[in-house]
Amino acid sequence: MQQPDVIVVGAGMVGAACAEALSAAGVRVLVIDRDGPAAGTTAAGEGNVLVSDKEPGPELELALASRFEWETVLSRLPARVADVEWETKGGVVVATGDPAPLQAFAAKQRAAGVDARVISAAEAFELEPLLTPRVTAAVHYPDDAQLQPVLAATALLAAVRERGGEVRSGVTALGVRRSASGRVVGLETTDGVIACGAVLNACGPWAGAFSAEAGAPIRVLPRRGVVLVTAPLPPCVRHKVYDADYVGAVGSGDADLQTSTVVESTRAGTMLIGSSRERVGFDSSMRVRVLQELARKAVGLFPFLAEVAVMRSYGGFRPYAPDHLPVIGADPRVPGLWHATGHEGAGIGLAASTGRLVTELFLGLAPHVAAEPFRVDRAAVIEG
Repeated sequence: MQQPDVIVVGAGMVGAACAEALSAAGVRVLVIDRDGPAAGTTAAGEGNVLVSDKEPGPELELALASRFEWETVLSRLPARVADVEWETKGGVVVATGDPAPLQAFAAKQRAAGVDARVISAAEAFELEPLLTPRVTAAVHYPDDAQLQPVLAATALLAAVRERGGEVRSGVTALGVRRSASGRVVGLETTDGVIACGAVLNACGPWAGAFSAEAGAPIRVLPRRGVVLVTAPLPPCVRHKVYDADYVGAVGSGDADLQTSTVVESTRAGTMLIGSSRERVGFDSSMRVRVLQELARKAVGLFPFLAEVAVMRSYGGFRPYAPDHLPVIGADPRVPGLWHATGHEGAGIGLAASTGRLVTELFLGLAPHVAAEPFRVDRAAVIEG
């Protein structure tokens, strides 16, 4: 391979999506990861591609664009890896108390362009017959989708390789090499210095640490989440279903444990049960009380789950920016250093448009969504 135009540091979903979009535009790309493709946050994800869980604003605009950009991206994948379990199953958000807050939230989303259909409890039972009878109202989101995140990330990287790019596992980025004028001319790694034209920091929850090593620190913190996985079941939950508390948990900056009920099926028949959010640094220990709370709340939403065996649980760290917006774009302090991180639990869904946006900015093209809200030099993110 010739000297890469861009080295992407991080082979998770966001890094893979950026590399795929850049390579599709003719940019020479090298992807490195200290572990391997999809080995970190991506492997601990549920694969959600959602528009239902975001307040109107820049992140929702990015999510709406990304939901349909995903279909374009998937159409570019090599046929041998194209099946990433893409399911346009839709979502159902339910209220079990006062329905007014959920209905008001849906109204705001509709005004922002989301297909959010307020339905009665009876209509919710038609969509999901096994729901608790305590449901008072619901909102149906036909555009919510799901994919298998590890399959998708590795498929994106396969597309990069097919276009002449390269992916190297087991290589750790240590910092950037800069010219006398301060511009990035290489990446310092455990394999030595690799010459390049630019470096993209797509290190997920470790992006803050790498940014400091690169001489341009940003505030990106880890936020831990845990998922329960049931034994395989016959088809029984048709949509992604969650309670109305989920939206508040997504947008909260509280460091303490927060849980809300999220239940969805996979193609293999297992049920994924979430979700939790907790700022505990990089402590990976599994806490029984978190698992118990997830299970209890899931049974409250779908009572039949009380008789279903939990097969395993897994957890991971999500990259969290203090203002709840991704960090996407060039770093003004170090010419040639770029960032794509801070998506927290929405990285799978936002990855397609993040990759497109990075590519547009890198090539000087008009961005398909407003880039300004995600800029690196905003007060909540930049350090130093």
